[in-house]
Amino acid sequence: MSDFDFDVIVIGSGVTGQTAAEEIAVGGRRVAVVDRREFGGTCALRGCDPKKVLFCAVEVVERAAAQKGRGPAGDLHIDWSELIAFKRTFTDPVPRRTEEAITSSGAVILRGAARFTAPGAVSVDGKTYTAADLVVATGARPRALGIPGEGMVMTSEDFLALEALGDRVCFIGGGYISFELGHIAAGAGAAVTILHRGERVLERFDPDLAGMLARGYRDVGIDVRVNAPVVAVERVGDDLAVDLADGARIWCDTVVHGAGRVPDIDDLDLDAAGVRRGPRGVEVD
Repeated sequence: MSDFDFDVIVIGSGVTGQTAAEEIAVGGRRVAVVDRREFGGTCALRGCDPKKVLFCAVEVVERAAAQKGRGPAGDLHIDWSELIAFKRTFTDPVPRRTEEAITSSGAVILRGAARFTAPGAVSVDGKTYTAADLVVATGARPRALGIPGEGMVMTSEDFLALEALGDRVCFIGGGYISFELGHIAAGAGAAVTILHRGERVLERFDPDLAGMLARGYRDVGIDVRVNAPVVAVERVGDDLAVDLADGARIWCDTVVHGAGRVPDIDDLDLDAAGVRRGPRGVEVD
């Protein structure tokens, strides 16, 4: 019998953590899965899947609008609160289903924040567990903006749970999160502004295609600005003011963080486990 509590401890219950835990457990090893939040991870609960639900509704409205004068008649629009309620029919069952899948594979669920106390040992909710191997699958979180008023900027997770969409929505950052959610907000009837600090949006994508997409957004009324670093966000009465480095001020009801994500590993105390880390996460060979 092993001296360890488990053969493998997986930290994180998203797609990566689930897949690793279930495959290893089915293979006959003793596995535990730890998560400080609802089981299911970002993609299923707070990212890809709920975004697709919202986008599908927007796509229906856009396709109908494109067919005006060709037979379809009447005004089709997004009822935002109804759409969010529909989204929850997909996301609400995820934690229970995830836990059932994990436990049915033979793995054990541990709830709480994991922190390394030594190589091969983690503390979860005040109790220490040991394992021969550990898998870090904690995903990513929004990077710090480092500007005054940052607390008034909502995350993409907040946006996907909004009960009411403001008439004017501003996105900080010109990456894919801003472009995806900006499209949804515009399709739902909001006036949308995307502010990017650099010269080219969607910097990690093909520059020609990124340029075509930005032009297409502008053509349908989305205000895409480059060389527009945000220096502060301020509440003025019922409005939010987004201040740019060139002195311009954008007025809006909602400000959304779309300026990139970083590995969510700061709270793990990786140094205690002797695990090297860098700006892109755990260092690997």
